[in-house]
Amino acid sequence: MGTYTEEVGKKLNDLLEKTYDAEKGFKKAAENVEHSALKSYFNQKAQERYNFGHELKSEIKSFNEDVDKGGSLTGQAHRAWMDVKSLFSSDDEESMLEEAIRGEKSAIEEYQDVLKETSLPTSTKSLLSSQKSTIENGLSNIKSLEDLR
Repeated sequence: MGTYTEEVGKKLNDLLEKTYDAEKGFKKAAENVEHSALKSYFNQKAQERYNFGHELKSEIKSFNEDVDKGGSLTGQAHRAWMDVKSLFSSDDEESMLEEAIRGEKSAIEEYQDVLKETSLPTSTKSLLSSQKSTIENGLSNIKSLEDLR
């Protein structure tokens, strides 16, 4: 069985921060699209990340560690980029979908990175594996939304 180290705590807080960013980004994307299936998808992904954040916070707290608050500068830049892209793109819904796909692929890589940590407690490994699997399944299901026309 693994142990909850300071390094694991830092990685989980980084993941939590990116989860907050993703939630905010999906909410912003939902506000900027008209396509009903895409709006529904973005809202569902925002709720999913909200749930992930609470699960991650509970996991961090269960090891008596502090939870970092707020979003990252990268996430703020990403949301600002989505705003700009929606203003100037003739295919803004498609562009936001492409950006969401890129973000989901990045999230999977981040989860894989943390899951490589050999000292992960069993509960943490299980939680992260489950969340990563949910993201992967959502990414494979998003293909149906790519044909917006």
